[in-house]
Amino acid sequence: MNWLDRAIGAVAPGAALRRARQRQALGHLSRAYEGARTGRRTEGWVAAGTSANAEIGPALGRLRERSRDLVRNNPYATKAVQVLVSNLVGTGIVPRARSSRQRLVKAADGLWQAFAETADADGLTDLYGLQALVARTLAESGEVLVRLRDRRLDDGLPVPLQLQLLEPDHLDATKTAELPDGGFVLQGVEFDPLGRRRAYWLFPVHPGEVASFSRTRLLSQRVPADRVLHLFERLRPGQVRGVPWFAPAIVKLRDLDEYDDAELVRKKIEACFAAFVTGDEEAATLGASSIDAEGRRIERFEPGMIEYLPSGRDVRFATPSSSGGYAEYMRVQLHAIAAGVGLTYELLTGDLSQVNYSSIRAGLIEFRRRMEALQWQLLIPGLCQPVWRRFVAVGQATGALQAGVIGAEWTAPRFEAVDPLKDIQADILAVRAGLMTLKEAIARQGYDPAQVLAEIGTTNAELDRLGITLDTDPRKATRTGAAKTAEGNAAPADDKMESLDA
Repeated sequence: MNWLDRAIGAVAPGAALRRARQRQALGHLSRAYEGARTGRRTEGWVAAGTSANAEIGPALGRLRERSRDLVRNNPYATKAVQVLVSNLVGTGIVPRARSSRQRLVKAADGLWQAFAETADADGLTDLYGLQALVARTLAESGEVLVRLRDRRLDDGLPVPLQLQLLEPDHLDATKTAELPDGGFVLQGVEFDPLGRRRAYWLFPVHPGEVASFSRTRLLSQRVPADRVLHLFERLRPGQVRGVPWFAPAIVKLRDLDEYDDAELVRKKIEACFAAFVTGDEEAATLGASSIDAEGRRIERFEPGMIEYLPSGRDVRFATPSSSGGYAEYMRVQLHAIAAGVGLTYELLTGDLSQVNYSSIRAGLIEFRRRMEALQWQLLIPGLCQPVWRRFVAVGQATGALQAGVIGAEWTAPRFEAVDPLKDIQADILAVRAGLMTLKEAIARQGYDPAQVLAEIGTTNAELDRLGITLDTDPRKATRTGAAKTAEGNAAPADDKMESLDA
């Protein structure tokens, strides 16, 4: 018991005893978890109990700037962004219209293709190019804003709707306040009294733009939430802003750069000294020197230089030391960086010297699960589906589409097989065993099952009309190419030979 417990015990012994027991119980609970103990091993470990927004707010600007600097100047960061974009989006996440009316499906698919070509408000790419830019901005900056821009009917667009991509810098992070109606604004995002997003406070121009603009264009403006898509990966409940995906690896990437530069400078300095000659004449400098305007001596070192030193006549040739452990250290650090960014070491570096078929396949399986999770939990519900709903609503409002419920089924680009033969054989066995449907197997390849089956039917009908039989036609040939009888069995070898002779 401490002095306060003893003081309380003088007037209320029961209360003092309960107080001491409860404090002892709390101490026991905290010590039951090793990670909660205090001592030499955890000294200096400061862990704040603040909310996600309190942690992200002060750090977001600097994290974003440093992440962009790494992507501009660090080759590994550049490669990481390229790999993430190519695997998340690739050539594009494509929709297929779904409706009970086939004519409506066909009209929606055709109109979507025309809309996708003109969807970029800047006029520089198509919708799938915008998807790639969204993925790149997510990895580099942690979040991205997409404004849904309604256009006039006389603009000549298939659907009077375009998308404008904005960097998260456009979101006014200084805008935080309570509103009279019970709502509030937090880091530029406005919420209603129920906590639903109601608006975004956006700068009309990028706050880091070097051009001169009027004061009104430098002030944030309120934009309704139904006109803006805010994409970011939520890591904690209640999180309002996104964090750059490089955040866990920023310091390691920087340290690796400095270590590599230091190793290079050391080698350059060693290469400057080829031999040292000592003699009677005193050497005033270590090399060719000059005096600058402030009287400071500036010495120059060049590869292969010979330096004369005082005391004795002797020649000693320089022996540059080897860089022991350099490659191993770089490999270990790159493994940690790849883990922080969400890649495998092989994808980050392109180094396949230490993998075999089984290990590279196992690593890619886990990586692809991560990519599929981001596709189906972030890109499709956060970008693709809202754009499709707005596309259908605007198309029906303008008469380009007939009224009716039109859904969409999305297909992401397929992942290339490490061993295509084995993967295809596995899919065939799964379909034959009833573990997977043929349509599912086709969709896994990144194709539209309905379109593929329709093309197969058309092709088969044309082959039958022309009287052409291919050994790739499963209706008339087995897996080995043997012809099938009318009952569907393989024809006897003699019959096959007779038909070939004929």
